[in-house]
Amino acid sequence: MSAKMIEVRWHGRGGQGAKTAALLFAQSVMATGKYIQAFPEYGPERMGAPVQSFNRISDDPITVHSGVTNPNFVVILDPTLMETVNVTDGVSKEGKVIVNTSFSAEEIAKQLGIDKAQVYVVNASQIATETIGRNIPNTPMLGALVKVIGDLDINGVLEDTKTKLSVKFAKKPEVIEGNLASIKRAYDEVKNS
Repeated sequence: MSAKMIEVRWHGRGGQGAKTAALLFAQSVMATGKYIQAFPEYGPERMGAPVQSFNRISDDPITVHSGVTNPNFVVILDPTLMETVNVTDGVSKEGKVIVNTSFSAEEIAKQLGIDKAQVYVVNASQIATETIGRNIPNTPMLGALVKVIGDLDINGVLEDTKTKLSVKFAKKPEVIEGNLASIKRAYDEVKNS
């Protein structure tokens, strides 16, 4: 694995958009000239069942073709998963965990049993409800992830996401604008305190 490679694991429930967020994230990062991978973990999931999706990002071609076992970043779309899924499995002391929650980073760190410096929080459900009109936290969490990674261009991500969403939602400009607003808001509001 390249020293420049970043690995991401997304935790959500069926219907929350973890797979879609991983794909959108990968496509927008690819547009900035990086190599990417995006793939879900499939099983007999139904709406509401725990699901995982993964990303790899690198400046060099990616030759690894296995699951992500030691993610640099974990994105948790549904905080109730922290009660039933080991969301910090394989995360090193340098790894970062981003949680959709109204609780503080300190409260989440205590619940997960990890250092507060590793935890970032954003109320993606509230942002999604206010910008998109539905509690689908995937695009806000994409914005939060871009901010926490730190060396990705949010404007490039927004532009590429707009292009992708414009194809899917050509006749629903409010959906496009709502998702872009949710990404930008979460990027601005994610915090480590």
